[in-house]
Amino acid sequence: MTQSNIALITDSTAALPDEIRQRYDVLIVPTMLHWGAQSYRDGVDISPQAFFERLKTDPVHPTTSAFSIGSAQEIYRQAATGHASVLGLHISSKLSGVYEIAQQARDLMPDLTVKIVDTRVTAMALGFVIQQVGEACEAGASLDEAAALAQAMIPNAGILLSPEVLTYLQRGGRIGAAAAMVGGLLDLKPILDLQDGMLKPLERVRSRKKALARMVDVAVERLTGKTKVRLGGVHANAEDEARAVAQAAAERLGSAVVQTTVCPVSPTVGAHIGPGTVGLCYTWGF
Repeated sequence: MTQSNIALITDSTAALPDEIRQRYDVLIVPTMLHWGAQSYRDGVDISPQAFFERLKTDPVHPTTSAFSIGSAQEIYRQAATGHASVLGLHISSKLSGVYEIAQQARDLMPDLTVKIVDTRVTAMALGFVIQQVGEACEAGASLDEAAALAQAMIPNAGILLSPEVLTYLQRGGRIGAAAAMVGGLLDLKPILDLQDGMLKPLERVRSRKKALARMVDVAVERLTGKTKVRLGGVHANAEDEARAVAQAAAERLGSAVVQTTVCPVSPTVGAHIGPGTVGLCYTWGF
């Protein structure tokens, strides 16, 4: 492994697998989870498994927030030690205030060379961007080249999600109370699509099984004929179903798929989509 002159930073919503984080020495700024009177650093003070188990039974619904400017400054300065520059790759600015806070932190550190990219995605779609940028940095890419690669990947990245229940989307304001009640009565399962940096309803399908199958269909429709396809099955305490979804898409896309992985979403993402959610993240062409 070649040591890069560029330090990479992301936020905890990427839920970055350890092998990617360690290989490219990625530093992570944790977002915050607030549960009653307690606050937790996402992925530091509470694990995905512990979070989802508690979420099923705790009557108090957790809330989330971005990290503080001070926390961002601390991690960015740590990253800059021993590196010529720092590249921050963060969750979509339409999903979180993380990108804006990272920019504010950068502006307070004029002595550092820092670029920040709004990747317009999150979860493993963000993870794939980090991975490919890390590979480019290892190969000697400049800061501008690495940032340009991240920007180039954005149109080729996507996320499809199917929540098990609609309650958490309702609490987060994604759907209305009436829609949640009707959806629950009819067992309608939404498929959400990350469009222009925001999660938007794509379809509603009768039954969980059909929703997951349809999610695979949509992904295959979009990715057929593409090259260098990377698939990430993501889940909120539903690993077996996420693995089945990723494998089903990979089998249908065949040799176009160069990478398949399965990983949980972070607690701060899970607080908005709820336990049992299964998703499929993808990138292509890189």
